[in-house]
Amino acid sequence: MPADDIDTGHPHSARIYDYIIGGKDYYPADQEAGDAMVREWPALPVHMRANRDFMNRAVRYLAEEAGIRQFLDIGTGIPTSPNIHEIAQSVAPAARVVYVDNDPLVLGLSQGLMSGTPEGRTAYIEADMRDPASILDAPAFRDTLDLKEPVALAVIAIVHFMLDEHDATGIVRRLLEPLPAGSYLAMSIGTAEFAPDEVGRVAREYAARGMPMRLRTHGEAAEFFTGLDLVEPGIVQVHKWRPDGTGAEVVRDEDIAMYGAVARKPS
Repeated sequence: MPADDIDTGHPHSARIYDYIIGGKDYYPADQEAGDAMVREWPALPVHMRANRDFMNRAVRYLAEEAGIRQFLDIGTGIPTSPNIHEIAQSVAPAARVVYVDNDPLVLGLSQGLMSGTPEGRTAYIEADMRDPASILDAPAFRDTLDLKEPVALAVIAIVHFMLDEHDATGIVRRLLEPLPAGSYLAMSIGTAEFAPDEVGRVAREYAARGMPMRLRTHGEAAEFFTGLDLVEPGIVQVHKWRPDGTGAEVVRDEDIAMYGAVARKPS
């Protein structure tokens, strides 16, 4: 990958996330931004780890209990083990996963997303979620996923970077449209309802670096799941979605600024 493709002088949301959760694929601009955000809200690392844990539990639920064998992950971010294919293929070695992101750094690290089981398949698409056709029309999408069988669409910690003019709910519906009945949507959705002052300050830090945010209420989060059948416990803060007791830290409600839910596309 040409180094020129990566803008190292400006922070990027995926790299800030990687830095804050203890990764290694970031640049000084990302570290500066992450440090500034954590100063504004010291619980930010707890919040980000809880979001990551939610994704892992949701994928395990979908593979183990819902029997899903195909996953479409939008806004993959920098590979962090366990990745979706590692969780899904530990349950079902033949599981298939398509990852989608538009950050050249993620593309450069995507080999880490390709190390699946011999029985399964993984693929990576460089595309922008705001252009659903670029994902749905990609050869890797059609070649990897069988649209006669259910697919789990994962949209984790990304729609808070989509403003009203981007029509995030419409985009998610467009991505769900070709997926057959019995498919699932797993989402985490940023909110300021539990720590409005602290999360508001973090949002201002993002906006000052060219990453404005749109945080949503519970009612606005629910709009993404219109027409779908929510899996219990419905739309809750991510740490409250089917906790499995494996987390090492005590998480307070006011330390979490993300709703999470999983829902099934009915027949």
